[in-house]
Amino acid sequence: MTTSLDFVNPRVRAIRVSEQTLLESLKPFKGVIDVSSGDPHRTGMKPISFVRQVLAVCLYPHLLQDNPFPPDVKLRAQRLLQICEGGSLGSYTASSGLHHVRQTIADFITKRDAGISANPKNVFISSGAQRALMVVVKLLSGGEGLTKTGILAPQPCPHTLPPLLDEAGVLAVPYRLMEDRGWALDLNQLRQALESYRGRCNPRAIYISNPGNPTGHVQDRKSIQEVVQLAAAEKLLLLVDEVYQDSVYGQNTEFLSYKRVLFEMGREFSETVELVSFHSLSCASVAECGLRAGYMEAVNMDPDVLKVFDTMLCTDISAPTTGQLALDLMLNPPEPGDPSYDTHAQELLLTRTVLTRNAERALEVLNDLPGFSCQPAMGGIYLYPRVQLPAEIREQAEMLGLEADVFYCQKLLEEEGLLLGKR
Repeated sequence: MTTSLDFVNPRVRAIRVSEQTLLESLKPFKGVIDVSSGDPHRTGMKPISFVRQVLAVCLYPHLLQDNPFPPDVKLRAQRLLQICEGGSLGSYTASSGLHHVRQTIADFITKRDAGISANPKNVFISSGAQRALMVVVKLLSGGEGLTKTGILAPQPCPHTLPPLLDEAGVLAVPYRLMEDRGWALDLNQLRQALESYRGRCNPRAIYISNPGNPTGHVQDRKSIQEVVQLAAAEKLLLLVDEVYQDSVYGQNTEFLSYKRVLFEMGREFSETVELVSFHSLSCASVAECGLRAGYMEAVNMDPDVLKVFDTMLCTDISAPTTGQLALDLMLNPPEPGDPSYDTHAQELLLTRTVLTRNAERALEVLNDLPGFSCQPAMGGIYLYPRVQLPAEIREQAEMLGLEADVFYCQKLLEEEGLLLGKR
């Protein structure tokens, strides 16, 4: 049969399935608590009114005639409809995204980075940050055996990263984050990873998550500078996931983008080091995960390569128009004096306060559990605890031929309906 598993692309068959998927299929439940997805709305967080109100008018323009919303909602909806072909969200956009929204993104980046300019031509909108990352990784992918492309990947890392690298045919070159230093990135670990994999693959990029997913660590300027210097020396592309940049709550902690630090290091680095950074609607505050939109900004990339970015995105035709407009609303929110400003500011403050308090409370609970220890997070929406498994769990797992941590997760799912996964 042409549809049997034997005829499926070997690269697809080799994609690692997450423990979450495997464990969830073991036993049916009426309800499963998934603490791995990073989806605040799924757990009951309320959407931001301004975003939903403007999108509601854009989706149903008749609301403009009898609009119960504030006047700035109506005005923004009219402007956004004007940039859509045919004045409708149902139309396709350019494969790299609506120019208006790309300009909004560039303006946001320039403001965020203290005036360091961003060019909308270097901004590409996609169906989520994961899709943008896949575009870049597939362009890097190549070779077989000892010449196979390698990408340095943190351990622990986002649970979506290993299957993405598998699908692209890229080898993950793991580097350890330092748990005893709050999951800090250590330059020696990066160097050791590079050294140990030379001759086994062709390392071409470093993947960074900052603020860290799932660790919650936020890099300081010195740490970022060290990574930039290593990338320059080894001629490695920097792939930086900055999705949780809006959620930094650690004491005396601030988010600094890799681009800003790079450009403040002087022309030796700012004109040579290649960088692609990623942001998404799935960020902590707006958290419109289901609208599927994100973007990447390319720095110091060959213009001919940027054309290939656009070609790759053409396979999707375009990112969802609703998601693109939501990006515009997230990055260009109401300003002081606008009718929606006070409500918008209060909702964002409430969301960030709840997320911060949740992180603090969860840390207390985890550190009070027998066998658990957890480093405090500085940002993001995750905590990453360590579990010392009891001897009896390890013995039972060995008898069943399972890894002890997988067996532990399986028992939690079967007995408590709690879905966990290792990273």
